[in-house]
Amino acid sequence: MTAGGPGRPGVTGVDGEGAAEQMTREEFVALLNEDLSSEYQSIVQYTQHVAMIKGAEYQSTVTELREHLGQELAHATTLADQIDFLGGTPTVAVPPVPEAGDDVSALKTDLDLEERQLARYRERVEQANQLGLPDVSEALRPLLQQTQDHVMDLRSALGR
Repeated sequence: MTAGGPGRPGVTGVDGEGAAEQMTREEFVALLNEDLSSEYQSIVQYTQHVAMIKGAEYQSTVTELREHLGQELAHATTLADQIDFLGGTPTVAVPPVPEAGDDVSALKTDLDLEERQLARYRERVEQANQLGLPDVSEALRPLLQQTQDHVMDLRSALGR
């Protein structure tokens, strides 16, 4: 069963009889709005971390984080456009942003958020295809690729 996560509707599931259930377009839009909220969180979080991370060992990392910040804004714009395209209203909700006490905890917090977003975008691309929305799937693919790049950059910065 493909699921949108704990407590979230999946795109397809199988009941005891073997009949497939399909999520509605409204449920998909709600998941895209959760993704949009997560991008807002990324924007706020990266803004803080770019300002607070210091030290020569992190100069190249801060440069990468500035690039990520611009890409997160582009991701939010893409998601808002897709939500509108599907007849929804883009959210303005920003989840709480955890405070990072030092450089390493800031980078770990960023990595955690990016890894969760990566998993969500993998699901969204698949869900869009299953809902017969290949154009939405294609619009989300660059978000998936850039988020994977962010995960790799952050893992590298953390020596993982």
